Amino acid sequence: MSFPIIRNRRLRGSAALRNLVRETQLTTNDFIYPIFVTEGSGVKEEIGSMPGVYHWSLDLLEQEIHEIAGLGIQAILLFGVPDHKDEIGSEAYGNNSIVQRATRKIKEWEPDLLIVADTCLCQFTSTGHCGVIRRDEQTGRADVDNDASLELLVKTAVSQAEAGADIIAPSNMMDGFVQAIRCGLDEAGFEHVPIMSYSVKYASAYYGPFRDAAHSAPQFGDRKTYQMDPANVREALREAESDVVEGADMLMVKPALAYLDVVRMLKEQFDLPLVAYNVSAEYSMVKAAARNGWLDEKAIVLETLLGMKRAGADMIITYFAKDAARWLRGE
Repeated sequence: MSFPIIRNRRLRGSAALRNLVRETQLTTNDFIYPIFVTEGSGVKEEIGSMPGVYHWSLDLLEQEIHEIAGLGIQAILLFGVPDHKDEIGSEAYGNNSIVQRATRKIKEWEPDLLIVADTCLCQFTSTGHCGVIRRDEQTGRADVDNDASLELLVKTAVSQAEAGADIIAPSNMMDGFVQAIRCGLDEAGFEHVPIMSYSVKYASAYYGPFRDAAHSAPQFGDRKTYQMDPANVREALREAESDVVEGADMLMVKPALAYLDVVRMLKEQFDLPLVAYNVSAEYSMVKAAARNGWLDEKAIVLETLLGMKRAGADMIITYFAKDAARWLRGE
């Protein structure tokens, strides 16, 4: 039996009725806000390709941190931009390196704000790659040395936990990275610190503005030998399953917008909390169109974030977090 007995519009007749039957809710509790900290003083430098996103030196960061916490955002994702890079990314795991110093400061200013530490080497290596480079003596071909990189990633994760990071988020896509970092954290006494794994990270064109922000573009080649082919979806299951077995506490899909089918698939296959990363180009495209008056930024952003939740994301890393938090409370 169908129309006229069944009329689906009956449940859309008023705002109150639509609110009662709404299936997906978007709240500020869903958001993780990325922050870029850098060396120096007096630095609040807008990133040209990401309007409204800044590089922050630690002497100017406190006000920003208080603003984030005041908006009800409960977690930040911390990226460091060092002033020194080398082949082994030593600034990633130094006790006095930029991320570690920033973490200690933020915990003084806002102890309850969760710090998610991005655990990778790409911002810190002179090559711009996510691990140390090995060259084949016969062919001269250069590639990331997976197992040698794991040792440095473990050092990085432990140093971040020692500084006070609440969550370790390894984004390097090395084979075995979750197991190595889990063992390293446990041996150092940080068995309580969860791992938010960049489980499914594609070799995507959507990272362009981020590489501008993090000064992390590869100096040669690309990252296709360790990040995933955008054409593959079954491979995402293998990657995620490996991380589950190795001890990940949360899984992530990056990017989000062009990969919502992958978000839905992981949600249906695994019972761990799922993170979608609303990445830099997804942000920049909306900002550029809004500045040209081509779209309603608020409506587009909230609909996009809602779509990520509807697809299955429990959390969303987004540069829109502050704007969305204000919009959700009616500002």
